[in-house]
Amino acid sequence: MKRVLLLGDEAIAQAALDAGLSGMYAYPGTPSTEIMEFIQSSKVGSDRNVHREWSSNEKTAMEAALGMSYAGKRAMVAMKHVGLNVAADGFINSAITGVNGGLIIVSADDPSMHSSQNEQDSRFYGKFAFVPCFEPSNQQEAYDMVFDAFEVSEKYMMPVLVRITTRLAHSRASINLRATLPQKKLSLPVDPLQFVLLPAIARKKYKSLLSAYESLRYESLITKYNNFKDGSKRDLGIITCGIAYNYFLENVGESISDFPVLKISAYPFPKELIKDITGRCKEILILEEGAPVIEEAIRGILDDGIKIRGRLDGTVPRDGELNPAIVAKAIGLPVSYGKAVPSLVKMRPPSFCIGCGHADMFNSLTEAIKPYGSGHVFSDIGCYTLAALPPFNAINSCVDMGASVTMAIGASDAGLFPSIAVIGDSTFTHSGMTGLLDAVVKNSPVTIIISDNSTTGMTGGQKSQATGRIEQICEGIGVKREHLRVIVPLRKNHAENVCILKEEFEYRGVSVVIASRECIQTATKRKRSENSNE
Repeated sequence: MKRVLLLGDEAIAQAALDAGLSGMYAYPGTPSTEIMEFIQSSKVGSDRNVHREWSSNEKTAMEAALGMSYAGKRAMVAMKHVGLNVAADGFINSAITGVNGGLIIVSADDPSMHSSQNEQDSRFYGKFAFVPCFEPSNQQEAYDMVFDAFEVSEKYMMPVLVRITTRLAHSRASINLRATLPQKKLSLPVDPLQFVLLPAIARKKYKSLLSAYESLRYESLITKYNNFKDGSKRDLGIITCGIAYNYFLENVGESISDFPVLKISAYPFPKELIKDITGRCKEILILEEGAPVIEEAIRGILDDGIKIRGRLDGTVPRDGELNPAIVAKAIGLPVSYGKAVPSLVKMRPPSFCIGCGHADMFNSLTEAIKPYGSGHVFSDIGCYTLAALPPFNAINSCVDMGASVTMAIGASDAGLFPSIAVIGDSTFTHSGMTGLLDAVVKNSPVTIIISDNSTTGMTGGQKSQATGRIEQICEGIGVKREHLRVIVPLRKNHAENVCILKEEFEYRGVSVVIASRECIQTATKRKRSENSNE
């Protein structure tokens, strides 16, 4: 049996390849990005001709993966938690259509918002859509669960959600690999109307989905991941899942035999599962990363008055990541924080890379907007969001992908002038194009600055679907050629760029300014690669 050292993301990717994957679909989003990147760089993926190109956004990725499943082959789609919001339409309805080939959706949650604009627990989506959900607590479990998730998906003809969090995604462990399975052959659905959600069909399929979801509670491929181990003491029982289980183990060590412990790693689970532990203990402590999903489920099941402690009563903080110290305090152990790390380097806020084109663009923007005062610039998700910080203090919003354009439209409807949107090239093709169409149809007096660095820079320089296409896209949507301007954000062009921006700010219609300059990081890598090949 071969052993390899892998990140949690990489373990999931390797498992998918070993389980006969035919199509991988994703849009970059930390902490899920490495799943696609691993498959893209894999020799196995290349040799087996696994489809592995980035999608324009999570919705298109989800729907393309469903199309691969329609054709009878195994597919996986990966995204971060807020990406599941974008993919929700296809994801939730795929539970009703069902699948043909196995389909796994990996959602990587980011508690404590290390690189996200909110905290969100994807297990709610699993419950909401009535699909099974696997939640690994370590890299080996993540690898093994992918095999079983594909089996469950095909056995019950439904998509399966795999939920991970940042610490599991980005930590490494040694993995035992399994034998590689062959890819499935092309095979169309037996029922030609399976994927046709006309109301009359959908109503019947929804009833079938509800019935299948209940039977999943007793499916062995799910129940084998939910384990109860009795302990010698009865004062406190522990119910835990995912990465929180590791924090518990780190605290109790060899004393784990003192505690009755129920580890839940797959959903849905039967009511009977919790009776062993709740029937033995005076109190129950629930340790879970993210929202109180298990805690709320158990509170809804129990009616015997047993005290339950967790995130809902404040024993565990309602927000942020768990850590060993929080868990130690919750189970009544002394908390040790260790010695303070000496401050060797002065803390500094994140900033643009030296030589970043975004910085030169914002230098021009801040000068051009100065006569109008503050509060006119809406921004989006990307490296350029750093312009909210000093020394620029240049943007006034960052809500979700594409919202810069549509918020600028709404603000202009309210009478704000000028109303300006700043959006990156990858974000523009992800979710900005439809907003631009609204602006064109309404002839909104907005200026949209597309800061084009020809890559998806914030997540490490993945391919941007917009590269080389932005002008044609804007013209195709209906932007007038005379108000479709291209600038090069360099210091030597500063005065000219300021002049162009001022002209477009004054235009009482839709204008687009494309600030085009390659990302300094990808340019450096490209030149290094070119030099090494000479």
